Amino acid sequence: MLKNSRSGLIFVILVSLSMSLFGQNSTRSPYTRYGYGMLSDRSFGAGRSMGGIGYGLRSSKQINPMNPASYTSMDSLTFLFDVGATAQMSWLDDGQRKQNDLNGNFEYAAMQFPLHNRVAMSFGILPYSSVGYDYMAPSQGRDGYTDVFSGRGGLNEVYGGLSVEIWKKRLSVGANVSYMFGNINHQSSTNLNVPLYRLNKVVVHNLKYDLGMQYTHPLTKTDRLTFGLAYSPKRRLKTTAYNIVSNSEYFERTIEGDTLRNQGFDIPNSYGLGLSYTKDYKMILAADVAYQEWSGAKFFNRNDDFKDRLRVALGGEYIPNHFTRSYLNRIRYRAGLHYSNSYLNVNGSSYKEYGATLGVGFPMLDNRSFINASFEYVKISPDSKALINEQYLRFTVSYTFNEYWFFKRKVD
Repeated sequence: MLKNSRSGLIFVILVSLSMSLFGQNSTRSPYTRYGYGMLSDRSFGAGRSMGGIGYGLRSSKQINPMNPASYTSMDSLTFLFDVGATAQMSWLDDGQRKQNDLNGNFEYAAMQFPLHNRVAMSFGILPYSSVGYDYMAPSQGRDGYTDVFSGRGGLNEVYGGLSVEIWKKRLSVGANVSYMFGNINHQSSTNLNVPLYRLNKVVVHNLKYDLGMQYTHPLTKTDRLTFGLAYSPKRRLKTTAYNIVSNSEYFERTIEGDTLRNQGFDIPNSYGLGLSYTKDYKMILAADVAYQEWSGAKFFNRNDDFKDRLRVALGGEYIPNHFTRSYLNRIRYRAGLHYSNSYLNVNGSSYKEYGATLGVGFPMLDNRSFINASFEYVKISPDSKALINEQYLRFTVSYTFNEYWFFKRKVD
C-alpha cells in the first residue's frame, strides 16, 4: 500500500513538473528564430556533468534515455525516479551591442523500474528543442522604423521505453516510443503609424522511435568496457501552421490569416556511438559520437534550412573512497568536454559550439539516492563575423531517488 502511495505521488510530481516545463523557456538566443530552435541535451544527472555522454553509459544509479538498452543495468529490486531543473546566464554580443539574460526551466522528469530480472521499463518527459528570444532591428525598406522580434515555445517528448537483457550481464537491447508535441511561436511588430503585428505559429505532434544496444565486456571482477549504439529513424511530423497579421497586439482583429496543414516538417535520422570504461565504486571514463542527417530533413517543405550535425563528447567520474565514512570521499566528482556544429543554416552561414562541464553527485544518507549538480560553460563560435557571439553558463540540479521498492522483508 505504501509503495502504491509513493508511486502515485511520484506520478503527480512528474505530471506537475511537465506542465511547468511547457510554460517556460530554457534559452534566450536569437539563433532559436530558425528551425526548431536550440536542440536540448537528452542526458540526465551524471551524464550531463560528464559532457552530456550517454550512449555507452551503463549505470545502476541513474536513468539514461539516450540509450534505452541501459535500463536493464538496474538492480531487479530497485525503483528510480529522476527530476532536474536548469538555470542559465547568457552573454550576447553582435559587435555593436551587448546583452545579458537570466532564465531557467524544469528540464526533465522520469522513472525506471524492473519488470523481471532481465527486463526493465522507463517513462518520462523531456524537451527536444526550445525557442526563446527578444530583439529589435531596423525595419527593412522603412527608414526610421523598427521591427521587434520575439519567439517562444519548443518541442517536447513523453517517452516509454523497454529494455531486455538477452545475454546475462553482457548484451542488452532496448527501444523508446515517444509522443512528440509542442508549438513554436514567432512574433514580430513594426512601429508604423498604425502598428502591424505578425504571428507565425507551428503546432507539432507525432510519434518518435529510438533503438539502442549495449554490449559489456568484463576485464576483471570490477572493471569492464561497455560499447553502445543508438539509432532514431527519420520522421515526418504532423503539423498545423498559422500565419496571422493584425493591428492588435493580442490578435483580436485579424487583417490577414492563413492555416496550413502538414507542410513538410521532418526530424532526421540520428546515430549514436559510445564507449565507456567502468571500475566499480571508483571511476567511469566515457566518450560519445553523435551524427544527425539534418541536411535531408525538410522544414516548411524546404530542404536547405539545415545541415548535418556532429557532436563529440568526453567525460569521467571519480569517487575517492566509496566505502569510507568520510562524506567528502564518497562524493562523485565529474567533468567533461563537448563539441558540435549547429544544424542550422543562418543566412548562408552557421556556428560551432564548444563546452566544458564540472559536476558533483552528493550521496544521501542511504548512499543510494543522489543530489546531482553541474556547471556547464558553452561558447558559440559563429563562422561569419555578421553573426552573434554567445556564451552560456548553465547550472543544473537534479534529484535521483533510488530505493528498494520490490524487496520483501521477513518478520519473525
